[in-house]
Amino acid sequence: MAIEFFGDSSRPSAIVIRSEESVLGIKFFSPSDYSQQLGLMTRPLGYVVPAHVHNEVERKITQTQEVLLIRNGSCLVTLFDVGNKATDEIILKKGDVILLANGAHKIEMLTECEILEVKQGPYAGDNDKTHIQEKT
Repeated sequence: MAIEFFGDSSRPSAIVIRSEESVLGIKFFSPSDYSQQLGLMTRPLGYVVPAHVHNEVERKITQTQEVLLIRNGSCLVTLFDVGNKATDEIILKKGDVILLANGAHKIEMLTECEILEVKQGPYAGDNDKTHIQEKT
């Protein structure tokens, strides 16, 4: 499967778009209320996205969501439930994209790995994350 959803189907904790996924036009996979909107677009040669500017819209964001694009290498992403127990393990390889939307996660490099990360800012330093104790 080229699109994978992890956790609650209506509010997934992670969404993976595999490198082989393709769409016609544009399709978004994240719920519309997520602060990171994850979509995929394929347009034909000559297609033009009209010139536009994004309006200033005040938004309240209370949770950081991350998008990772694996540029080279591979890694293992582990997702955790509210009790800090591992629920899913996801191997990502070159070209795969993941939205980490809810809950704790861990990333282990399986090879040397180059990852592009996108998340909301500004960075809040030590207030931005809490390390958890994994439970078995």
